[in-house]
Amino acid sequence: MAAMPEPLDPTADVVSLTAALVDIESVSGNEAVIADLVEAAVRPVPGLDVVRDGNVVVASTRLGRPERVVIAGHLDTVPVNANLPSRLGEESLHGLGSCDMKGGVAVALRLAASLTEPVRDVTYVFYDCEEIEAERNGLGRLARTRPDLLVGDFAILMEPSNAVVEAGCQGSIRVEVIVPGERAHSARWWMGVNAIHAAKPVLDRLDAYEPRTPLVDGLTYREGLNAVSIEGGVAGNVLPDECRVGVNYRFAPSRTPDEALTHLRDVFDGFELKVTDTAPGALPGLTRPAAAAFVAAVGGEVRPKFGWTDVALFSELDVPAVNFGPGDPSLAHSQGEHVPLAHLRHCEETLRRWLT
Repeated sequence: MAAMPEPLDPTADVVSLTAALVDIESVSGNEAVIADLVEAAVRPVPGLDVVRDGNVVVASTRLGRPERVVIAGHLDTVPVNANLPSRLGEESLHGLGSCDMKGGVAVALRLAASLTEPVRDVTYVFYDCEEIEAERNGLGRLARTRPDLLVGDFAILMEPSNAVVEAGCQGSIRVEVIVPGERAHSARWWMGVNAIHAAKPVLDRLDAYEPRTPLVDGLTYREGLNAVSIEGGVAGNVLPDECRVGVNYRFAPSRTPDEALTHLRDVFDGFELKVTDTAPGALPGLTRPAAAAFVAAVGGEVRPKFGWTDVALFSELDVPAVNFGPGDPSLAHSQGEHVPLAHLRHCEETLRRWLT
């Protein structure tokens, strides 16, 4: 039986706190221990109203400020890949979740424990099951069952963003393009129709596809349409009567999921489509006063978010949101993921300055 981790010290420096969080194994679905420790760390903090909902911990100030910001981070990680425990290098902290996104969680915990008089009311949300199917996402569950806990004028998702603001996010839709055929013995192939061979036009259309690069709120998003799987075959001596090509379309937030599906029906005209997953994008919302004030405080370049994040959930609640967290998102889920120490300190200092 594994030993119980030591209690978290939210007053420790951000690097040490990140290492302590990384060393708590919390693969999606196994977040009870880390949620217990986070709750224990924030519950004694004066001025914080703490709510536990499953393995989600919400800690809120109630200072009567004219503006409220939500700062959110997920506690779970992808499966362990010989990358625990954490390892401290000269410039980076290595280990599972260091980048995605326990570094961001550490920043939020530090702020929750030390900012007693922020100029904005703050709701800190630490949630579970972000890395797996959407119906289990703890933030999504709160949005459905306790939206009152997520009310705010602005939200910051502590997803890794190279310590700069990444605004909005792309939408995503996955479909299966179904190609029919007719079974026959492979020795008498002319008696049937090979569905795998008949899938060639689908692949040709994908190969010839030219994705858009639309401008949304001054940010250029790069769309993408790609085959991600192909399935077909009955037996080694039988022509397959069906082939399914799995396709993922990443679309700019200026398109709705319905518009994205209409576009896919045009691209694959003549073939049946089965939708297997869909998630809306999130508009950058940079013209909203709270978002504009944050961008002005952070300074520097604002980039579009390539990929889907939970800013989309805030967008559905009409809360403008951005991604701002330590770490390079291209390292997320990799065996060698790590977070630069400079990113951890920069994100904490930037948010602390903005909130005070």
